[in-house]
Amino acid sequence: MSFEHRKISEILVDMGVLAPAEARLVLEQQGQLGQRFGEVAVSKGLLKDDDVAQALALQFGLEYIDLDTYVADPELAEEFPADLSVRYNFIPLQKTDNGLVVAIADPTNVANLDDLEMQLDLQLTYKVAAKHKVEALLERLQSSKQVLQEVSEDFKLLLVKETDKGEEVLSIEKLTDDSSPIIRLIDSTLFDALNKRASDIHIESNLDGVQIKYRVDGVLFRATEPLDGRFQGPIISRIKVMSDLDISERRIPQDGRFKVRMAGKSIDFRVSIMPSIFGEDAVIRILDKESIAKDLHGLTLDVLGIEGHELARFRRMIREPYGMVLVTGPTGSGKTTTLYAALTEIYNEQEKIITIEDPVEYQLKGVVQIPVNEKKGLTFARGLRSILRHDPDKIMVGEIRDPETAQIAVQSALTGHLVFTTVHANNVFDVLGRFLHMGIDAYNFVSCLNCVAAQRLVRKICKHCKQPVSYNRQAFEESGLDYERYGQHSFFKGAGCRECNGQGFHGRTAIVELLDMDDNLRDMIISKASVSHLKDAARAAGTSFLRDSAVEKLLNGVTTLEEINRVTFAEPFGGGA
Repeated sequence: MSFEHRKISEILVDMGVLAPAEARLVLEQQGQLGQRFGEVAVSKGLLKDDDVAQALALQFGLEYIDLDTYVADPELAEEFPADLSVRYNFIPLQKTDNGLVVAIADPTNVANLDDLEMQLDLQLTYKVAAKHKVEALLERLQSSKQVLQEVSEDFKLLLVKETDKGEEVLSIEKLTDDSSPIIRLIDSTLFDALNKRASDIHIESNLDGVQIKYRVDGVLFRATEPLDGRFQGPIISRIKVMSDLDISERRIPQDGRFKVRMAGKSIDFRVSIMPSIFGEDAVIRILDKESIAKDLHGLTLDVLGIEGHELARFRRMIREPYGMVLVTGPTGSGKTTTLYAALTEIYNEQEKIITIEDPVEYQLKGVVQIPVNEKKGLTFARGLRSILRHDPDKIMVGEIRDPETAQIAVQSALTGHLVFTTVHANNVFDVLGRFLHMGIDAYNFVSCLNCVAAQRLVRKICKHCKQPVSYNRQAFEESGLDYERYGQHSFFKGAGCRECNGQGFHGRTAIVELLDMDDNLRDMIISKASVSHLKDAARAAGTSFLRDSAVEKLLNGVTTLEEINRVTFAEPFGGGA
């Protein structure tokens, strides 16, 4: 049967992926929305992009290609200007004697395809691929080199040196020849990482060469194809020059920092150089304070994504007149941001709020913030003692690392101050052990403790490429979830698009385990009750554990099953959720 010149709705029904009633519904809505049939059907969750691509291929007598199974050729992609590939949304697949085979998502736009043939001056053979897969592959193929070509000619990173008299701008030309390919590579990598919302840049050496990775939303992904191993030395040397480190020393770790001015704003970079068996590796932490400040403008607990019932409990506890509010979790779990949001909410002009932090990551209006300076002898403990003589009402201690700081913080909470602080522990019950291990008197500690919040961050599904997904019984049972209860629920995932760098996720949201210290729990802790008994008592008192909070995000369509399993432990089937 020939499908050409038939309506796409009929083809999809004949393919068996769309019911006739669904097709009529989409046609009605298409008229109202003024969108294409496939776009409407995908947005309603009735079809996947792949179904539409296969139908379009049949309609136009072209071949369908699944880009998931296609191994990209970066060298072929680099033969064509990156902006052209993006503008016409095509992937070069292979050269032929007659011309070029390309993957496209939209064969209906004939004028666009004619224009592309004219631009390339080649005879093109078309294959149809799913739209989101074309966009995701395009994103991956745009290496740092191509990104740099896209940057306007006058783009310059200005290295800033901090002096006693303020800041002196050392433009890159002062340090070395600006046309050096290594300098252009480092500049473009910094620029590209900022555009992709990266928090860290990892430069790793291995058997394949030099690999550049970005950490976005807490997860690493490859920024480029591997670079030749001979670039490893010059790349690390360039980073050392920027960070004022010893170029000749290659056998011990080095830490440094540099500041760059770009597009009118200053950005701090922290650098860690580490020797490995293949040479030296580098990790660059990006601290874009102005961007953070913009993100935190109007920061409240609402924007963190804490679920409503936990939010109401937490708000009540941070408004207590005195005591201790503890937030715990691993590095990068958003503890400090939660405390900043809490301080922002409770700030008023009648009370003095003082913080001591290492470092002060962003500035809070109306709050006195003190940076720790260990070289000069200003430790958390010493700073906290001085703060108490400064007549505060509320105090935030960035982190409790040692018994001395813990002791002073507990005493402060017992003597009428509200103390906010963080400590590294896996869950709310581990915190109790940490403090008692530091030699803090159990009775004093539980007396001053208002609440403990354990926190993690889960990635949110990208709203630009969100699509329905189903899980089988095995996936549910391996995740400790009841298939009979949740099997028919609607779940989603991100397909991967330009907006999310092909990752399927964009941004993160907090999941929280909040332990409200009541008299019953205090008595149990002092009498050294087991953790399982404490858990039972906490659950009875209304505590939702991290896994419960994560499952709630899954059921609300915010994140995926794979993501909650990555961040929280799946309890054996029949427990937890």
